[in-house]
Amino acid sequence: MKVIVIGATGDIGRAACAELSTRHEVIKVGRSSGDILADIADRASIDAMYEKTGKVDAVVSAVGSVHFGPLTDFTEEQFMLGLTNKVMGQVNVVLGGMDHVADEGSFTLTSGVLDRDPIRMGAGAATANGALGGFVVGAAIEMPRGLRINVVSPGLLEVSAGRYGNFFPGHEMVSSKRVGLAYAKSVEGAVTGQVIIVE
Repeated sequence: MKVIVIGATGDIGRAACAELSTRHEVIKVGRSSGDILADIADRASIDAMYEKTGKVDAVVSAVGSVHFGPLTDFTEEQFMLGLTNKVMGQVNVVLGGMDHVADEGSFTLTSGVLDRDPIRMGAGAATANGALGGFVVGAAIEMPRGLRINVVSPGLLEVSAGRYGNFFPGHEMVSSKRVGLAYAKSVEGAVTGQVIIVE
């Protein structure tokens, strides 16, 4: 299969690429590096990415920005970062890509643990993650041509612990291998409309 991985150089994107590239042609996409440059915050950039890749069999999105901070200090603009970037950015990857993904292909989005196991300062991320779960459940029953859609929801990756571990007290970390397998399940399997949890 020909698979786009957006956010291929991040910890989660690298896990997806490591698993999928053993069996498929992977096109790595990023804002500043990769086979193709694209920014999911810009719908025109998403459309240009699809024009460059041509038809593909699967799209993995492992990107999205959110604001972290105390709830009492949150502004509407800071909440909107997660909704416009992490949520609508990935939604636009789907909306813009439906005509570019082959029949019975798939989209795999990425959320995270915080809507089910929250941390302090994570309300923005929790909101975005919950919205993505709702989107794939609702979108799955309307996808044309046998297309499937899922979202992978991983806990804190072991490789990310050095940067983020202090924010996740008591959380059990997950291996990159297990996270990669979750993307393989979505891309190569038969499930649709699922939140694929890795914890």
